[in-house]
Amino acid sequence: MGSSRKEFIIQSLATAAGLSTGVDMSSWSAYDNESTIAAGTENLPPANLKVAVFSKHLQWLDYKPMAETAAKLGFDGVDLTVRPGGHVLPERATEDLPQAVKAVREAGLEVLMMSTAIGGADEEYTEPILQTASELGISHYRTDWYEYDDELSIAENLDHFRKRLAQLAELNEKYQIEGDYQNHSGSGFGASIWDLWMVLEDLDSDWLGSQYDVRHATVEGSESWPVGLKLIHSHIGTMDIKDFHWSKQDGSWQVQNVPLGQGQVNFSKFFSLIKELGISVPLSVHYEYPLGGANHGGRELTIPKDDVLNALKRDLEILRGWLGDHDLG
Repeated sequence: MGSSRKEFIIQSLATAAGLSTGVDMSSWSAYDNESTIAAGTENLPPANLKVAVFSKHLQWLDYKPMAETAAKLGFDGVDLTVRPGGHVLPERATEDLPQAVKAVREAGLEVLMMSTAIGGADEEYTEPILQTASELGISHYRTDWYEYDDELSIAENLDHFRKRLAQLAELNEKYQIEGDYQNHSGSGFGASIWDLWMVLEDLDSDWLGSQYDVRHATVEGSESWPVGLKLIHSHIGTMDIKDFHWSKQDGSWQVQNVPLGQGQVNFSKFFSLIKELGISVPLSVHYEYPLGGANHGGRELTIPKDDVLNALKRDLEILRGWLGDHDLG
């Protein structure tokens, strides 16, 4: 663990105890991954979890109205899309990302994380995005996903992923920003949690972690997802929140995204474990169910904008209630 990360942890623990270490923490984000705290401290009560709106669902608004809308709805911050088709295009990150962040901060919010398509350190726009984000004080970003190559063995695939992520971790360290890999249901790397945990354990980097998604984890392990959460919890840097249920369509069972509380995700169990494990990281709320195109990041809506905003507000209020019930918000 780097000395700066150690200072952050020492300062956090001292603050909780009412002490002072004299460490200047003015340049650190309050969302550095506290789940890396040494054994014996992971069950400390987590701080209130900050909630971001996934800006994908507000891409029908430019930076300023997007930020003002997020603030009016009651979010703590924004999970900003910085990727092809996103609020900020990768090729324009150096010019446009500062403008987007300025708009968010003028609305009284923070960019709690970014969602990117960054899959490797050698990609054309990776370094400009990370350098700009770092200069703006953004502490976390979501990486791209990796697919298994059927021509290689599982072990060979994992070795390939490990090498790519190791290079990315080095660049993350250079710019002091953490990249978090999301577990996404399907056949890709990370869907089973175990493979992602193995690679993160091997790399043992402060600058590479997990963006834990309980919806996708539940799709892959209806009853076993708590095992994966307990396994990977020390690597979690950010989390996603959304819901689903299984629906039979054309004779086959398929995943159908639904508003929070209307699906199969056991959020009571989830937040109980979050509290038990002492996980204190920002949350990004996703709205993947039908919302007139906003669910897909559309630039134009096919339903009244008030219907979209009411849906965003409803899910946020439900989430706030769950956080309050578990003393997490």
